[in-house]
Formats: sequence, structure tokens, C-alpha cells
Amino acid sequence: MIDPVLLRNDPEAVKRSQRARGNDEAVVDQALAADASRRAALGEFESLRAEQNEFGKQVKAASKEEKPALIAQAQQLAAAVKAADARAKAAEAEFETLALSIQNLIIDGVPAGGEENFVTLRTVGEQPTFDFEPRDHLELGELLGAIDMERGAKVSGARFYFLRGVGARLELALMNHALNRALDHGFTPLITPTLVKPEIMQGTGFLGEHADEVYHLPAQDLFLTGTSEVALAGYHSDEIVDLNDGPLRYAGWSTCYRSEAGSHGKDTRGILRVHQFNKLEMFVYTDPAEAEAEHDRLVAWQEDMLQSLGLHYRVIDVAAGDLGSSAARKFDIEAWVPTQDAYRELTSTSNCTTYQARRLSTRYRTESGKTAAVATLNGTLATTRWIVAILETHQQADGSVRVPEVLRPYLGGLEVLTPIAGA
Repeated sequence: MIDPVLLRNDPEAVKRSQRARGNDEAVVDQALAADASRRAALGEFESLRAEQNEFGKQVKAASKEEKPALIAQAQQLAAAVKAADARAKAAEAEFETLALSIQNLIIDGVPAGGEENFVTLRTVGEQPTFDFEPRDHLELGELLGAIDMERGAKVSGARFYFLRGVGARLELALMNHALNRALDHGFTPLITPTLVKPEIMQGTGFLGEHADEVYHLPAQDLFLTGTSEVALAGYHSDEIVDLNDGPLRYAGWSTCYRSEAGSHGKDTRGILRVHQFNKLEMFVYTDPAEAEAEHDRLVAWQEDMLQSLGLHYRVIDVAAGDLGSSAARKFDIEAWVPTQDAYRELTSTSNCTTYQARRLSTRYRTESGKTAAVATLNGTLATTRWIVAILETHQQADGSVRVPEVLRPYLGGLEVLTPIAGA
């Protein structure tokens, strides 16, 4: 949720952010008006309640003869207090609805515009070249007996798949390599729930404009998570966390589910855009003053992972109109996919400032001893999609694939994935 104090003190900054995102700025004035009504209604309620308390003392001290008249007045006052309470609650609900519709205030320097208006910050590594016609990841996966889309569709429908044999082993190797890197950086590993309550999904900002991408189980009123970020954000909801020893860093390993609404006809071949995948997600709770520095650290750890796998990539500063509602800034890392002659996103890392924490009531104690909303950040450290870039980048003319050296210990020392007989 947007900071109400910021909304009152600097509404123009909120409007600028809304404009940069391509969102309606009129909601800012509506929220300001609702905030004024909310505070007025609350003030009226508290004034009447104080009057009621004082009047109650008079009733107790009154004589037997005076009490009937005073009790009648007390009943009238009680009715007025009840009505004022109802008005205050209604005003609070109206303000909350409007405030929740305002997306996080972007950080200065975020590019304005939509998906195509990103800024490339750097390009790293050499673009792979081949003296043969490279195969795409699905053809390679089928040759290796690693990916089975046909049976995935038979069992579950379009955009489902089986990873089998070396494909399954490769994903586990990748995830374990990422987990070990996370442990080296002080992350606490968590295997998270993949079903969450509505208030947790709402609190992280995933039930806004992209709600149609989320799977919902109506009978239980639970949501399947598209990233462990959701469960990790809820982990400390309604708590005061201790940041005296520095940020709290968690690495969440989970299966993820996305309906991919609106993506019909896009990336339907192979495992680039699917309904179910595995992911290791970094999630951090930190002092808001440290959030931007922590954001840079997360990106550096992601880059270290991609470099260890020998992947060519670029880092981009995502434009405001392409940010999720919770992100104040997002850096994506896109790896080169040779057969697509294009960069494709492998990681995202977002600084959500205090936006999610306000919605989920996650606080820390400041130096003055008061409580304030923490900052939250999230970033991918490995996911199934990475297999696409690994297979295509390290392929050889005969359809075999060289295993990145860092993954070999997890594969029993296997150096090359070779096509299976009859593939």
C-alpha cells in the first residue's frame, strides 16, 4: 500500500509515478479526498466516544432522581457513537480500496514507458556461435531423452511437460548449485507452501491487474503461487522482525504455477513459457535505507550464477509501465537464446520498498524504538527456464550438450549429455 503520509505530503510525486507507469493519476486525488474523509470521520468518532466516557461518569455519580433522564441521554449518545463508528469504518474501507489501487511509487531514474522502453545497463560474455545449424532446446531435449512435451500434454494439457532422465537430473543440479550459492551468501533455505490465503496473495500485489494469471481453488479459497515470493512475503506478516544483525535473507524453493493468461500463441514450443516449473527465489527483509544497495547485491549474485554457467546475457532496467504493481524498480537479466536470435528473461529482481510490508503489516524497530514498515526485495536465482539457455548455448554438432563445469559434481561427474539411441 502507498504510504498515506507520502500521499498527503507529496501527492505530485505519486502522480508522477502513476504517469510514468501509464496509470490513471486521478485516483491520487480521489484517495486524498477519501483520506480526508476518513480522518474527519475517525476524529468525530473519537470525540463522541470521549464524550460518552465522560458522560458515563456523570451517570454513575448522579442521584437516583437524576439517573433516568441521564440514562436516556446516554442511550442517545451511544447511538451517535455507533453511527459515527460505522461512518469511520466505511470511510476507512473506501480509502483502503483507493490506496490499494495505487501502485508502488517508482524510484527516481526508472525509465518511463512500456515493455519496449527498457534501458540496457550492460551486456556480459560472448555471444555463442556455431559452425553448424544449432538445434533449439526442445529438439535437443528430445534427442537427449530429457524433455517430453507430448506426454505432458497427454497427462495435463498444453504447456505441461515431463523432465526425464538427464533433464530431471539437470534441473536438480541447477537448483542445488543455486541453493549452495545462496547458502554462501547467508540465505536461510525454505521449502515454501504453494497454496496461500487470499490476504497473502493480495498483500503481495498479485491480485491486481494480473489476477487472471493466478490459479484459484474456489472451494478452499486458496491460491496457487506463481513464485515463492508470495509465501516468503507472508512469512513475517503481522510481525515485528529483528534487523539488528542486518537483513533477513531467505531462499525459497518451490514449484510455481501460472495460467499464462493473455499469452496464447506466444512461446508455445518447449519449456520457455509453461504452466508449472520449479524456482529458487531470493527474498529479503531489510531497513528501507539499505534497500537499493541490497537490490544491487541481489543482481550481482544473479550475474555470478549466470557467469558460472557460461551464459551470455544482458542486464536491463525495466521501464515503469512494465513493472509489477509492487515493484519500485526491477532489473531483469536476459540470456541469449541462439535459435531465437534474441535475449530471453531468466531472472527478475525487484525492490518493493515498503509497499508489500505495509499491506502485510511487517515492521521493524527503528533506532528510536518506534516501529516502521520494512523494505522487501525478491529475485530469481534459478528456475526451469534456465535449461533452455544451457542446452542451446552448450550444444555440439552431434546433438550432445557440454555440461557446465559447476554442475558436473551434481551429475556424478558427467561432462557431456549425449543423445539416446533411437531418439
